[in-house]
Amino acid sequence: MHPLIVAGVFYILSGLLFPVTLLGYVIWTGSLFVRRGSGVSTTAQGPLSARWTEHLLGTRKDEGADRLMRVLPGVPSLGPRLMAGPLLFAHRLTGYVPRAFRYPFEGEVPPRYQASARISFFDAAVDQYLTDIGQFVILGAGFDTRAFRLPEDGAIRVFEVDTPKTQALKREMVKKVGLDSARVTFVSADFEKEDWLERLVDAGFDIGKPALFLWEGVLIYLEKRAVEDTLRKIASTARGSVVAFDYFTTESLESQALYWRLARAGTKASGEPLKFGIDSRPPVSERLAGLLLSCGLSLGAHQVLGQETEGKRAWGGFAIAVVK
Repeated sequence: MHPLIVAGVFYILSGLLFPVTLLGYVIWTGSLFVRRGSGVSTTAQGPLSARWTEHLLGTRKDEGADRLMRVLPGVPSLGPRLMAGPLLFAHRLTGYVPRAFRYPFEGEVPPRYQASARISFFDAAVDQYLTDIGQFVILGAGFDTRAFRLPEDGAIRVFEVDTPKTQALKREMVKKVGLDSARVTFVSADFEKEDWLERLVDAGFDIGKPALFLWEGVLIYLEKRAVEDTLRKIASTARGSVVAFDYFTTESLESQALYWRLARAGTKASGEPLKFGIDSRPPVSERLAGLLLSCGLSLGAHQVLGQETEGKRAWGGFAIAVVK
């Protein structure tokens, strides 16, 4: 069958079943607002749900994500299942996979696909750098499950750093679903209030050996002071250390386009407003390199998101910085 016909059938089925998807979304998001103020991150569920959906579609296997999605506290399991049900039904009948959930993600990244596209970026960083680096630090880990996808030989030591309440919940969920966390050292710290590196060292991190730091979906929720402080702490670690991160620009924080207005309103309503953005004046690469240099880091790989043309500005990016 012609690919266009397959895609058409997929979207027709998805459209017919949209009321089911909407009901699931309402159940899920409604429960999040009920839990607002608990101190547990709600935005951490976005990346988890993206990895879970890829797992269900078979494009990226992640047993950890699948298990954690079943025990999200305060979220009726019916919500996510109803929301994903029509997608899976249409996929199984047609074999079609929407672009947002193809892995690895390819092509231009629109804002609505950012959470899905960055999965490929961060996975690639893990595959590239953990062949030679033995320490893996996930900053603001949330419900990240990459520690459970690593080889079982134990050669890589994993540390997860997050706020106390979110981390305590994660550990409870991991234990409940039977994931083996023996190789993971959990370190509780608030980036805006505490010295996370000091706590990391106290937990057994060797500051004299290179490490890969993964900083996914966190930087945008921090104040500028906390962002710069975190970068400087990473820069104080061993030469050869690497940090992979994603960011928004000031365009995302200031744009009056409907998408960004809704995005800002949504994160604010969840209690985690967008706070930090790289200066969007083109070229953004120079703005980012300047920030990193001022903190003692060098810009390595960089993917700008959005167009930098006359009248348009980039809205974000994926980057890797190196300690030299």
